[in-house]
Amino acid sequence: MSRGVALVILFLAIVFGAGFWAQEHYLKTAVGASPVASTVAPGTVPTSIDPKVAASIQDRVAKSGADVGIAFETLDGRLTWSSRGDDVFHAASTMKIPVMIELFHQVREGKVKLSDPLPIKNEFHSLVDGSVFALKPDDDSETDLYKAVGQTRTLDQLCDLMVTVSSNFATNLLIQKLGIDNIRATVTSLHADGMDIKRGVEDQKAFDKGLNNTTTAQGLATLLVAIANGKAVDADSSAKMVEILERQKFNEGIPAGVPANLRVAHKTGEITKIHHDAGIVYAERPFVIVVLVRGIEDFKQSSALIAGITRDLYQSSQPSAAGH
Repeated sequence: MSRGVALVILFLAIVFGAGFWAQEHYLKTAVGASPVASTVAPGTVPTSIDPKVAASIQDRVAKSGADVGIAFETLDGRLTWSSRGDDVFHAASTMKIPVMIELFHQVREGKVKLSDPLPIKNEFHSLVDGSVFALKPDDDSETDLYKAVGQTRTLDQLCDLMVTVSSNFATNLLIQKLGIDNIRATVTSLHADGMDIKRGVEDQKAFDKGLNNTTTAQGLATLLVAIANGKAVDADSSAKMVEILERQKFNEGIPAGVPANLRVAHKTGEITKIHHDAGIVYAERPFVIVVLVRGIEDFKQSSALIAGITRDLYQSSQPSAAGH
């Protein structure tokens, strides 16, 4: 090989080698600089829980004699499981979650402010015929608001009462202000197809005709995942909703099934032989869990069932919780 040819070959090797190095260096730099939006790789298919854990939960449910709908999902999207997740249940007070979401939706749109005062008037209209009805303190979980009739409370104060102590009076006041059709539209926009909000609470005529608010475990889970991921309205609104849900006063269900030091943002719902709990658990591996229970009259028994199911799913999903 002549010296001239050798020099040409050496020159080409340097040029192309540098080109390949530059291309590889560019690709590595570009990938490294791109923020990762999710811990879940594209195309990742969520896996189900350990079959033994599922069987244990099903056995627990069978022994209770109740109808139970369960939806469970880790927020990293890698683990999901449901049992009768699409079965329809009376929503009870879990329907207050979409009311809260709609409040923050209207705040973002500039239609209302959380500081806006609302007159406290105990007068509502039945879904059936528009006839007037009033709520009774004896049928409510919070009674102080009834003493404020004729006064005003801010939308923020009413939302807190609606969620943390499950005030029916505050709920109906907010629904009347926000509009049931708007609440329904927001539920639809979040693709919580299993939830159907028809009316306020304590509408006896509607109840007698079977016109009730209903939900599925999967529908409620969809709303809570949206809140947990900052996508229910927007990130700031979602964070505020989590703070409200964390102030929940009734903690015999989901919170009783996880270590006491964990943050739990949740909403309960109870009427005769109905006991639900739906929440976000901020464990090492955060997750959403919804347990809907129908058919148990004793509150302590249904609470223990919800706590037990939560404990099973918590222990089976956490990197360091197994065996606790």
